Amino acid sequence: MTEYRGKWLYEPEQILFEVEDAVATITFNRPDKRNALNGKMLKEMHDALLEADDRMDVNAIVLCGAGKDFCAGYDLEQAYEGRGEKTKLGNYQYREAGKRFDDDCFSMERTQQYTLIIPAIHKPVIAKVHGNCLAGGTDIALSCDLVIMADDARIGFPATRANGSPPAHMWIYHCGPQWAKRMLFTGDKMTGADAVKIGLALESWPAAELDAAVDALARRVAAVDQELLSAHKRIVNLALEQMGAGTIQRLAAEADARAHLAAGPRRTQFKSDMKEHGLKVALTNRDAPFGDGYVRVKGS
Repeated sequence: MTEYRGKWLYEPEQILFEVEDAVATITFNRPDKRNALNGKMLKEMHDALLEADDRMDVNAIVLCGAGKDFCAGYDLEQAYEGRGEKTKLGNYQYREAGKRFDDDCFSMERTQQYTLIIPAIHKPVIAKVHGNCLAGGTDIALSCDLVIMADDARIGFPATRANGSPPAHMWIYHCGPQWAKRMLFTGDKMTGADAVKIGLALESWPAAELDAAVDALARRVAAVDQELLSAHKRIVNLALEQMGAGTIQRLAAEADARAHLAAGPRRTQFKSDMKEHGLKVALTNRDAPFGDGYVRVKGS
């Protein structure tokens, strides 16, 4: 890995980074964990995006996942373990998410800084989504400039059923208020083919054709000079700012923190199941009332 201005002093362990024909490809590389997000992978993604943005041999960036999934969400086993570092007085040495409202806000905002680098950098970022793009995976994908999905890929935020609200919220800017509410009220997911119909994705392709389609699009984008691409991206993103996108990210983090402190029966059961039976049972019990969990978009 090329260092980012001398600050990247290690080989990344949880992402892959390569440059070819003016396109940088950043790949989540925890396939055994379905590319579930943890702090290390988010930090490595953040640094790789800055590296690609700085390099003169890169005009466009593709973000994708190794193995069967783009990203199945946050690593819940790690998240529910807590940081656990204690002082001599028995208090937590650092802020512990989920313990106090302000501490949880702090935690969400620190996590956001990794995701929000995607719209902040100058170069276009294309999300290539296959398999699962769930929960935290949607935080990443919907922050990208373009989202291209496999027809049979799955996108949604099942965690809204019991765990919280998206801490990075671009849903309304992609699909409007009613569809944003429909997806978040139920935590249902939809296929890539249906995501295109409501604006969550730009295009969907048969899974076998996804790589070629994204490669062709990325090369077309990369054929434009960096300065022009930056101008195009930044004016559109400034328009999003005028629509409140920046403020909404801050409020989304606070809403997620508030939801984490909720004491309703579904959240209480999830936490109890995690403690007594583990993640698999907790997810099964959380999702059981929702059947297959798909929303199917009728018509075109």
